Amino acid sequence: MIQLRRSEQRGHANHGWLDSYHSFSFSQYYDPQHMSYSVLRVINEDVVAAGQGFGMHPHRDMEIITYMLRGELQHKDSLGNGSVIAAGDVQRMTAGTGIVHSEFNASATQDVHLLQIWLLPEANGLTPGYEEKHFEAAEKLDRWCLLAARGGRDGALHINQDVALYASVISAGNRLDYSMAPDRSVYLQVARGSLRLNGELLDAGDAAKIDQAQAISLQALEEAEILLFDLPSVAGPYSS
Repeated sequence: MIQLRRSEQRGHANHGWLDSYHSFSFSQYYDPQHMSYSVLRVINEDVVAAGQGFGMHPHRDMEIITYMLRGELQHKDSLGNGSVIAAGDVQRMTAGTGIVHSEFNASATQDVHLLQIWLLPEANGLTPGYEEKHFEAAEKLDRWCLLAARGGRDGALHINQDVALYASVISAGNRLDYSMAPDRSVYLQVARGSLRLNGELLDAGDAAKIDQAQAISLQALEEAEILLFDLPSVAGPYSS
């Protein structure tokens, strides 16, 4: 079964310095029909104005992934990490027992565009951790590139949950398939471009919830950048 989540159906908050779209209930946006999907709790599409950002703030008991689309983001945290991440970079934080961090647009003239993702961890009270990695454009071109997975297999970032997060940039006119395992669910997020999912048109910001094992076929109408979350089945202990 495929359930579409159109871009314009998401929650939206424009704070001037931050323009944010929420795929799931977050902050002042509450929709009981869209609280989570399996262990996927948050996907926020954020555009942060030049020189602006989030001051130091705490998190705990969450796996937090930042996927950069455009611009540069300056990160600092209570573990002593400090870096600037840009397009092609993926950052993972294990909030665990508690982490405090800040995120600021590193440019005084250009905005920054990113996806921030929260996943429920496999256990609470984990030791906080931080990791980042750059993925070359060629690694994602017309193929599935594994960004994050339990144990950091195949060079991916490690996350403390039974999840595999993939990205791909599909060239215009090209097709990419994905086969679901019987005990899994998939969440697909279009970051940019447009494509057809099993014949259904999806544009930038659109998403799809997919369960009941099936073959997924993606046909790009223009160059399309997508994230695919391979998740524990929503029919299991993590119901949507």
